[in-house]
Amino acid sequence: MKIEDHLASEEYRRGATTLRGRHVPTTTTDQRLLDKAQDTDWVHTDPWRVMRITAEFVEGFGSLAELGPAVSVFGSARLKPDSRYYAAGVELGKLLVEAGYAVITGGGPGAMEAANKGANESGGTSVGLGIELPFEAGLNPYVDLGVNFRYFFVRKTMFVKYAQGYVVLPGGFGTLDELFEAVTLAQTQKITSFPIVLLGTSFWTPMIDWIRHTLLVEGMISDGDVERLHLVDEPADAVRLIVRDDVRLAQTRPE
Repeated sequence: MKIEDHLASEEYRRGATTLRGRHVPTTTTDQRLLDKAQDTDWVHTDPWRVMRITAEFVEGFGSLAELGPAVSVFGSARLKPDSRYYAAGVELGKLLVEAGYAVITGGGPGAMEAANKGANESGGTSVGLGIELPFEAGLNPYVDLGVNFRYFFVRKTMFVKYAQGYVVLPGGFGTLDELFEAVTLAQTQKITSFPIVLLGTSFWTPMIDWIRHTLLVEGMISDGDVERLHLVDEPADAVRLIVRDDVRLAQTRPE
């Protein structure tokens, strides 16, 4: 199905607004912000965009400020329910709730839906941070606290600010973007004691090998940067690493 056909037949969310039929836009807010092919009207409209961006930060902070301990889970939106990684995502969501964490995802299908499902069905808090995209409509049905964003950079802030760590299931460009965003923030000490766990060793090992044998050997990163990434195969091991780092951080806090 072409994107145009999909948009014409589906519900579309833009922030707090729901659009259908002929009201569905052909571009997103992010796209219009970043598109250089604009006329000089941007001089007059961009200052107003700042207010909209500020409003998104306020909405996100207000919705999540009392969330409590949480873990952000990432992975492909393309994972099918019969995938072993989908099953791992459901188990991960369940175990995180049992360990006392809320589960934060991007609110979409695939791996995100799996983690939300595990959290929701275990009686925990299941958070979805949605984003305005031309090919996704709404949050998955397992989200019980959802916030929709227009801007990726605002949404990314929420993923990091309200989480004690990341667990990353197999995924594509979007998943890699979130992963390396977190690694960069940890490397530059913008965030500290922030475990990053990669679930699925057969999927992630080739990337880790390239990081270790190319980036590290060429002097682009240090040994400690590689050690920030933990590879596991079992959801229980991922949760154990998150809890271990959480306990370690609590022990180092001043009385």
